[in-house]
Amino acid sequence: MSALAQETNSPLKQLFKLKHDKVDGQDNFKPYDLWLILLCIALLSIGLVVVTSASMPAAERIFHNPFHIAIRHSIYIVLALGIAMCVLQIPMQWWRMTNVWLLILAVLLLVSVLLVGRTVNGSTRWLVLGPITVQVAEPAKLFFFCYLAGYLVRRHEEVTENIKGFIKPLAIFFVLAVLLLMQPDLGTVVVMFCTTIGLLFLAGAKLWQFFSLVVAGSLAVVLLIVFEEYRVKRVTSFLDPWADPFGSGYQLTQSLMAYGRGEIFGQGLGNSLQKLEYLPEAYNDFIMAILAEELGFVGVLSVLVIMLIIVMKALRIGNQALTKERPFEAYVAYAIGIWFSLQTAVNVGASAGILPTKGLTFPLLSYGGSSTIIMAIAVALLLRIDFEMRVDGIQALNKGPAKPNKKRTTQKSKKAKQQVAEVLDDVIEETQIVSNENAGGRYD
Repeated sequence: MSALAQETNSPLKQLFKLKHDKVDGQDNFKPYDLWLILLCIALLSIGLVVVTSASMPAAERIFHNPFHIAIRHSIYIVLALGIAMCVLQIPMQWWRMTNVWLLILAVLLLVSVLLVGRTVNGSTRWLVLGPITVQVAEPAKLFFFCYLAGYLVRRHEEVTENIKGFIKPLAIFFVLAVLLLMQPDLGTVVVMFCTTIGLLFLAGAKLWQFFSLVVAGSLAVVLLIVFEEYRVKRVTSFLDPWADPFGSGYQLTQSLMAYGRGEIFGQGLGNSLQKLEYLPEAYNDFIMAILAEELGFVGVLSVLVIMLIIVMKALRIGNQALTKERPFEAYVAYAIGIWFSLQTAVNVGASAGILPTKGLTFPLLSYGGSSTIIMAIAVALLLRIDFEMRVDGIQALNKGPAKPNKKRTTQKSKKAKQQVAEVLDDVIEETQIVSNENAGGRYD
């Protein structure tokens, strides 16, 4: 009967067993990567603390409440976590089927912000939807990466063998880049371009195509910088910020002072001087400078190590998805890993004087509703990809192999019935023999 019970186990019983019993040496079945969740929550928590500290002087002056910006950022984090939990319930098949529509939505958002968007400091990047303000470049990045992953799956042979298949996604990127440069937002264009190059290289593009794209992209960035005066000033101030410390190099010199004051262990939480409105955008683009001043080299290194582990986990999830023949999920995970690493490098490099100043946030750390929510959605996609691979083969919910499973189950049930019938026949025969022997002995 024990063999019969093992054969007739349902998938739900097996899933329950995997979740609550010891299977193959595992104490518990874990459907999600707990460490990835904890690392992202750690970044959000550190960001909330540093944003609160960095924003208090500006919030007191503008809103007459030192915690105004911190409260808004807390609301953004709660919204991001809620939306991420909802996205976590959406199967990756939905993203795979709708990636073209997501691209169309990204184009519509970029066009609409140019028509009716809000302009701040000379940049038209924000779309006001009632009480909600959306920085459209953030969802546009995510939607484009989903489209690119879907394209690389649909046209994999064209990308690897035909120049036409290689150029098509670049044409789509060119349209998005033009719309982004009209805002203007060169930083987002650079991140999207580098991520596109990375995905095309991972998809198997030929080396001469890859290097041609790198050279052409670099020349395009140089030309975009040369033909815009404010970008030239940013580059010159980056090369020698102390030449004009109270003009074009003001932001970078103040940021470097913050890094210098931080030393190894920092001045202590809340003891920054540069946040006293010496450093503009202290709680946003230059959040790492304040973190360096208050928590020192140890704090900066800790945050960078956390982000490095998140990026490595994203790439590992991509490798596993590719091994399990899930190319769309693999390319999405690769895109998120490359995206997070590039944006982190640009943010930290700009505040430390390694790269020219660009208005890009530190993922999950800087202040900003749109950035926090979209980054949380990206992490939710990573968790969903990892979840689907973990439960793959455990729960038999796919309708495709329903008939074969049914036939197998029918065959098993027939075999089990035959075994039971044979056992019953043996028992009946033994009972009859014993009864006959007893009767014969009684007559004797």
